[in-house]
Amino acid sequence: MNNLVGLLIAVILTLFFVRRYLKGQEALEARSLEAAQKGSLRSDGPQSQHPHIDTTYCIGCATCTMVCPEGDVLAMLAGQAVIVNGYKCIGHSLCAEACPVGAITMVMASPSMGADMPHLTPEFETSVSNMFIVGELGGLALIKNAVNQGRDCVDIIVARIPGLRGEGHAPDILDALIVGAGPGGISASLRAIERKLNYLTLDEGEIGGTVAKYPRQKLVLTSPVELPIYGKFKKTELSKEDLLSIWNEVLHRVDFKFRGGEKVEDIKKGEDGIFDVATTKNRYRARTVVLAVGKGGVPRKLGVKGEELPKVMYRLIEADHYVNKNILVIGGGDSAVEAAMGLAHQVGNKVTLSYRKECFTRLKDRNEKRVEENVRSGKIQVIFNSNPVEFTPSSAILDVGGELREIPNDFVWIFAGGEPPTAFLKKIGVQVGARDMTTEGSSEAKQASNKELRVS
Repeated sequence: MNNLVGLLIAVILTLFFVRRYLKGQEALEARSLEAAQKGSLRSDGPQSQHPHIDTTYCIGCATCTMVCPEGDVLAMLAGQAVIVNGYKCIGHSLCAEACPVGAITMVMASPSMGADMPHLTPEFETSVSNMFIVGELGGLALIKNAVNQGRDCVDIIVARIPGLRGEGHAPDILDALIVGAGPGGISASLRAIERKLNYLTLDEGEIGGTVAKYPRQKLVLTSPVELPIYGKFKKTELSKEDLLSIWNEVLHRVDFKFRGGEKVEDIKKGEDGIFDVATTKNRYRARTVVLAVGKGGVPRKLGVKGEELPKVMYRLIEADHYVNKNILVIGGGDSAVEAAMGLAHQVGNKVTLSYRKECFTRLKDRNEKRVEENVRSGKIQVIFNSNPVEFTPSSAILDVGGELREIPNDFVWIFAGGEPPTAFLKKIGVQVGARDMTTEGSSEAKQASNKELRVS
């Protein structure tokens, strides 16, 4: 009798947990379908690096969907991991690291998305030997990626330097000229100091590169990374101010050879293999060149009448400098939304956000939730399906679904992306064009998985 009672209890408990599990799977499937429908609003797919899933190896464990900090990039459909919002991916690569069978590899976008990407070897080398590209310009977003690439690139240069120096000693020739003092450039510079290279770092602006131009308190780092000389960051999340403070701290402890306010205008490689680099102020000779200048380049303009007015701007750094103003923000990406929210929280501001599409489709999860709260609370008015047609000193005229609407305003911020330095790359001899890495990524995933299986 006792055995029967025990068996009955075991059956009831089993049914309870099975039912609970099935309900959880149904909820997961529903969320995945919702994410997939949302992702279908964007037909242009991933913009740069993103996960490539080899379904032959995927075991449907869903680990990848749980570790992504950007939300619903991946989802589980029919027991398989699939990309449903690939455009959101900015290359954290946590999904690839978490996959227990090596079924995920981070790859570049399709050829249509990478048409203006420089051709790079796995060692970050361009079509011009001993000229390297690290960071976003090479197709990888994220500060973490730029830091890692800058460090690793210099290690590659160090291995080549004995052969490049030859027998003669020429102190006027740099071992490495690093162009750009952003994440990749700073990391490369610190590694060059560690490895005792004769180097110099240039930037047309200030130390920090694009990061220095970010709005105050913008979250810039969401996963651990190791910076040469400094070591691993203790915090898993860093704001713009945190990161700039760390850079300043470590750079003041070392012999950081930096010259700001120098824009590189041309790079030519001589028959002796030495690069001749011309800037707006000087000329330099170097055995290797590392380009860490970022991808954004010059802010993209809309070509709208009145865009030259002083009130029209393309970057926002100090939101608290603007109070009691009517403000128009144009754009639908994270930069536009973050700027609108920052301005909306200043005293007396009335903020309108204009976006050409019918809804936001490419925001980070945290920004999507925050902007929805701001709209509900009335801090921000969003006008979808709208495009600016003219700016006047006291207003902006929008085309809203075919009808013109005039909005009084004091300032306009435009966030339409930037013009990449493709022309400059072509000028200095770097090949650019399409590169589809999906096949390569699939092959790498299989090799990694087979290696794991052999080890186990």
